[in-house]
Amino acid sequence: MRTPFIAGNWKMNKTVGEAIAFVDEFRGLVAGVAGVDIALCPAFIALEATVKATAGTNIAVGAQGMFWKESGAYTGEVSPSMVKDVGCKYVIIGHSERRGRFGVPEAGMTEDLLKVFGDTDASVNVKSSAALQHDLTPIICVGETLDERQAGNADAVVQSQVRAALAGFTADQVPGVVLAYEPVWAIGTGETCESNEANRVCGLIRQTIAAVAGPSVADTVRVQYGGSVKPDNIEELIGKSDIDGALVGGASLKPDSFAALVKASAL
Repeated sequence: MRTPFIAGNWKMNKTVGEAIAFVDEFRGLVAGVAGVDIALCPAFIALEATVKATAGTNIAVGAQGMFWKESGAYTGEVSPSMVKDVGCKYVIIGHSERRGRFGVPEAGMTEDLLKVFGDTDASVNVKSSAALQHDLTPIICVGETLDERQAGNADAVVQSQVRAALAGFTADQVPGVVLAYEPVWAIGTGETCESNEANRVCGLIRQTIAAVAGPSVADTVRVQYGGSVKPDNIEELIGKSDIDGALVGGASLKPDSFAALVKASAL
């Protein structure tokens, strides 16, 4: 039985003080909740404060990204050892927004400006490998855009991203990752992938893992769903055979809604 895993991706929200205030309320709401793993993923500046605020609780902390080099002249980047040193257990790798793939087009976000979001299949692979080398669990995000889905390419895109992310990994390394299926068209749009379809694609991800590392390994890897997950749809999603949790955006910003998600997902 795979333990459900609910992770909150705060994206570019919450100051240090707001992060502490969130934890002060949230930890009481989920105290004693078992049968589910919980993580909060704040912005870099709030990582240390969030780790301290969650100490001694059932809440882990993850970063929203990292570089793959240990140190060097990489202005603005954060290394795996820095993420580990601050007390993180998880790190999100390859979120669609880090790849410059947004569900909701923004005015003024030109192709040139989108280049600032530079993750590719290749960088996702080396970052995930670096995370494992530093005893961090990468939450590797994959998913198709609306155009790719409408063109009938959703499965091919997702399979390609999974294979690229795990390229060169040994069968012993693969169990150390989490995969998150995040259909880009459902992120921040209010649209949720229908639960049966979400489960089908999560199953496809598991089949792809099996092709890389074997069925027994694939059976151990947790596959989350992400994309407009809310308290009123989590039970239907988490009840599916191949959905092992959720990577939650907007609904993770309020303690009560995120706690409701966590409690609804516990075994």
